[in-house]
Amino acid sequence: MTVRTHAIGLIVVLAGLLVSSCAPEAPPPPGAGATAVATQSVSTGQVTVTFASEPDPPRAGDNGVVVTVKQPDGTPVTDGSVTAVFSMPAMPSMNMPAMRSDAMLAHEGGGTYRGTGHLSMGGTWTVTVSVSRSGQDLGSARFSVVAK
Repeated sequence: MTVRTHAIGLIVVLAGLLVSSCAPEAPPPPGAGATAVATQSVSTGQVTVTFASEPDPPRAGDNGVVVTVKQPDGTPVTDGSVTAVFSMPAMPSMNMPAMRSDAMLAHEGGGTYRGTGHLSMGGTWTVTVSVSRSGQDLGSARFSVVAK
């Protein structure tokens, strides 16, 4: 092969890469929203708590919080009081105090509760979701999220 043949081959490959990078993205599957949501679940004995943030990963500022609560038999808990507490420990070496943000979640149906949580900065946050009913604690679950 000659240098010219190699150069033509390289040009063809580069042109192919350029065309493929300009192709439109495939549309999302039917029923998919614009926001991806990753979930985390924890069973606490009396309930199973599933947590998700919108967007995922969460970002500094306001974020949607979606929690689903089910009894061990899979029946949704529809009459619970659900809170999500976001916390970050103090970082004395950076002269930063501990941070905390509470979010009350409202039942929207089928054991799904929604609300808004505020994260004052990016980083790793612990989320503690607490569930009670008629003043009785049904359980709490801890999750970890990394805000961008």
